Amino acid sequence: MTAAQGVLLHSITMGLLPQSLFLLLLLLGSCLHPAAAFPKGCYPSEEEGLKTFRCSNAQLTEVPRDIPNDTNKLYLDFNQIPFLPRDAFRDLPLLLELDLSHNAIARIETGAFQGLAEHLHSLDLSSNRLVSVSKDAFSNLKAKVNLSNNPWLCDCRLQELIRAVDLVAESSGGIVCDSSTQEEHVGKAFLQVIADKDLCNVYKKTTDIAMLVTMFGWFAMVISYLVYYVRQNQEDARRHLEYLKSLPSKQRRSEESSTISTVV
Repeated sequence: MTAAQGVLLHSITMGLLPQSLFLLLLLLGSCLHPAAAFPKGCYPSEEEGLKTFRCSNAQLTEVPRDIPNDTNKLYLDFNQIPFLPRDAFRDLPLLLELDLSHNAIARIETGAFQGLAEHLHSLDLSSNRLVSVSKDAFSNLKAKVNLSNNPWLCDCRLQELIRAVDLVAESSGGIVCDSSTQEEHVGKAFLQVIADKDLCNVYKKTTDIAMLVTMFGWFAMVISYLVYYVRQNQEDARRHLEYLKSLPSKQRRSEESSTISTVV
């Protein structure tokens, strides 16, 4: 190789090197960026032909934001998530299964499952801290729902919720009254309680009775005041008559005339 050829080869190599490095960095970036965006302990996989995203036991305190939007199965179990905000899963239109069991969920905002109604067929909320949830939080949801092992308050609101969702059959016995508007229900399976008694009717009757008691109380107060007012006026009139009788005849007639004139 001549010196001229060597110089030419060196020039070509030096010219191509920056472009090669740039392409290499782009390739590495496209490969590494998605994984780097995932929270620690979370990873995508494929199970039985379904795209799965696992964040089990990842010490999460909220629902991750960077979940791939083509995910079919999402596992967020065994974390410390305290509540589900509105639109928490709105970017997951293909989600079929959602596991939120064994968390610290105590509150679910209305609209938390918005966007999942069409495809979601399994929702696990077992072993959380749910005490009372509005049925509106599950509006239009067709999924089989597991609500077992939560510290439920057994009242009309829970009855409305249970009748609004489609429970996983084997989980129904695990919905137990941790507290109740009626002490005798504590410790019992909720479906057993509402099989014997309609808690919403009981609540309505209790409310009606409370209203009647309140109205009776006000009525009694009004009557008492009227009786007091009449008696007080009668006493004042009696005293005035006694005073008039004690006056001399002429002065008494003058006072009576004056009183009559005033009354007229």
